Amino acid sequence: MGHAAAPYLYIRLRRRARVRKGKPVLLSDIAQMIVEPGYEKPLNNLVIHKPQHEDGNRVLIDMMLIVRKVKECHPELQIEHFGEPHVLLEIYTDNKKPNPILIGMVWLLLFVGSGLAIMNFHADVSMLEVHRRIYELMTGKKIDHPLILQIPYSIGIGVGMVVFFNHLFKKKFNEEPSPLEVEMFMYQENINHYVITEEYSKIHKGDDVK
Repeated sequence: MGHAAAPYLYIRLRRRARVRKGKPVLLSDIAQMIVEPGYEKPLNNLVIHKPQHEDGNRVLIDMMLIVRKVKECHPELQIEHFGEPHVLLEIYTDNKKPNPILIGMVWLLLFVGSGLAIMNFHADVSMLEVHRRIYELMTGKKIDHPLILQIPYSIGIGVGMVVFFNHLFKKKFNEEPSPLEVEMFMYQENINHYVITEEYSKIHKGDDVK
């Protein structure tokens, strides 16, 4: 008689995961799994890591730790892994509601600062003189304030900013990411890459010490 085939666990780690401070990290928090029904509940509730104070707010959990934890409980399982070999875990606390006064002050600071930046730019390139010259070339007349050019130009700056950032307050015009969103994404990716590199160096340093 042939031996029964060993059950398989197919697992894919999430790139990033979040867990509340003080809560143990379960396998279901950091991975997607396909396994025989009898194994689903114990694997979903399997504790992979218990965050400590010295861990800070980010912890790297790699596939080797998960394999070791799974094998300790279910040595008969054959594990097939797909995707990233690690997951970056963010440990968060329940944040207080933002202070509306502080938000208003930051908004006012950004509004005034961006307005001054635009005005200084126009002063540097002598935009008023350019408008006067364009008006003179178009009409043959000289005036100090060519409003017929200045008003549409001012409106165009605001419309251009809205189109460029693809947002009007909370409304988004299409699914294409704005340049700001792309830059924020790249910034977050660089942070994640740095944290992963640092965490791996700590893991290997610990292995060397052993």
